[in-house]
Amino acid sequence: MYFKLNKNVFLLMLAFSLNTFVKAQNKDDKQQIETIIKTIAQGWKERDVEKTVQHYDDKVDWTNAFGDRMQTKEELKTLLTEIYGFEFVMKGKSVNQYNDIDFLTPEIAVVRSKTVVKGQEWSNGTAMKDRHNHHLMVFQKKNEEWKVISHLISQAWAKK
Repeated sequence: MYFKLNKNVFLLMLAFSLNTFVKAQNKDDKQQIETIIKTIAQGWKERDVEKTVQHYDDKVDWTNAFGDRMQTKEELKTLLTEIYGFEFVMKGKSVNQYNDIDFLTPEIAVVRSKTVVKGQEWSNGTAMKDRHNHHLMVFQKKNEEWKVISHLISQAWAKK
């Protein structure tokens, strides 16, 4: 019984210490991640594929709201080059509503965010209702640099 109690106390103290460490490093890392998210958004706005993907890992797992899945940065570049050529898609203006950043470990962060796209059109030129895109991104710190290793985009139309 004495060993179990000490083991449990040790595990509790370890968990508390790790949690404290992760929280202590959040401010600078959080700022770096927020900057990366802004760079990705700016790349999209400018139709700059290189800027958009510069912080993605070479083996990123990326899926958009239409189910297109890319498993490398090179595949993602190819898809974005095509998407950036569609005027009806690029007419939309994106407004980021929030970024919720949670650090699971000092090297892993999960980000949930929402972007509302206004003014986008369908391929036939008709106006599209505002798109509510939800992003789930996983960041990994590699060699002191945060990289997006997974990015899932889902879409929900506004509820009535």
